[in-house]
Amino acid sequence: MDLAWPVTAWALWVTALAAAFKVSSRERPQEAPWYEVPAPVVELLRGMRSQDVFHAALFDLAGREWVTIEGDRLALAPQRQEPLRHYERWVLERVAARLGGKPYAPVMALMPEGSDLDGDLVPLVRQTAIELGLARRRWQTMIVPLLLAVGLVVPWYATISAAGLSWPGMIATMVSFVAGGSLLLAGRGFLLTEAGREIAGPDRAPVNPQPEWIYTGSGWRGVEIEPPGSSAPVPGRQEVSGYIVKRWAVIDMDSDSMSSRRSYYVALHDGSSEKATSYLINEGVYHDVLPGDFVRLLVKPRTGRVARVLGHERHW
Repeated sequence: MDLAWPVTAWALWVTALAAAFKVSSRERPQEAPWYEVPAPVVELLRGMRSQDVFHAALFDLAGREWVTIEGDRLALAPQRQEPLRHYERWVLERVAARLGGKPYAPVMALMPEGSDLDGDLVPLVRQTAIELGLARRRWQTMIVPLLLAVGLVVPWYATISAAGLSWPGMIATMVSFVAGGSLLLAGRGFLLTEAGREIAGPDRAPVNPQPEWIYTGSGWRGVEIEPPGSSAPVPGRQEVSGYIVKRWAVIDMDSDSMSSRRSYYVALHDGSSEKATSYLINEGVYHDVLPGDFVRLLVKPRTGRVARVLGHERHW
């Protein structure tokens, strides 16, 4: 079988795809915004999960007295005349619906389903980021990804005509289905601008250094947390398990080199103790776990650093 035409067709399609992505990756230089960027937008730009975005929106609204938060309890405040962004209005509507007329409820009980957050909240926050100049669409319209997806018919048909249902034809069918579906599902795309990348950079301070997302469902009272590490000489590594009741990040500044380093922590509660215990974690674990999750960790007792996550049961 002669595959010269199919190979040529695939090469032309890949060239068109690469050219389209290269052109769409160009952006006009923009100055960093001089105003304060909303915390939910920053969390989104940093790649945090939709639950983190929702939580940041709640505390942002609490700072402007739209809601009141005491410990892990939230109550709606009297309505104000201040204009709201679309995602803020969505958050308040969902909170009111979940309260169901009750005066207050635990913050975690007010969290919508993940599908609602990803399908409704995240697009609204993305649109806000675009309006602030922190992000942009890869494609101005859906014409380009649609044409690229439709254009897959040419190399696919050329391959099927030459090879039939043999392995080249099956591979061409699978590649066409996956590539075309990915182009269409990605829509117009979402890219950070230079200003957005600066906002989301690793050297930026935590969004909300004061209010923290806590979980008290394990029996922890939300007060005492032991620092990481132990003075007792414990050999080797130790396995610990419990509920993530708090999670936070700290910026450590080096005055000599004028550089900064971010440290990540979780507080673990075993379900019966008076205090929770904090542990040092890496950035990947910080992004993956949320308060309320049950985890098993392998830690270094002397430093309190987590060496490995042995088990993870998601609360969300």
